[in-house]
Amino acid sequence: MDHRLYFVFGDLVSNMVAGVLLALCAALLISTGWNMFVAMIVMMALGMILCIFLSLALGILFGAMEIMVPVMLTGMFSGMFSGMWLAMAEVPMLHLVWLGAITGLLVTCIIWLVNAHLRGISTSEIN
Repeated sequence: MDHRLYFVFGDLVSNMVAGVLLALCAALLISTGWNMFVAMIVMMALGMILCIFLSLALGILFGAMEIMVPVMLTGMFSGMFSGMWLAMAEVPMLHLVWLGAITGLLVTCIIWLVNAHLRGISTSEIN
């Protein structure tokens, strides 16, 4: 993964956009009448499908392999979390936006830490 600020910022923004997009899609699709397990599965699949297209568009700017896996993970997790939450209760739109953005931030951090660990880089050398 490239450590230049442009690519770091691109990873972070791409993942946060994917998380927010999927949380908002869940708000349009899922209501409290849904089974929680079904809502989770539907939003997980929808998240992966929508994020394939999102990663194709963003991969041009930030690198295909660097964007595809994190964005698809973010879409999958954000869709699952927001879908299950919406199946349980009415959720304000702002809470879903925050859930998607925080999911994108966490997935980005986890991907960067796992990548550093796999390459044998200590966290103090990531700068």
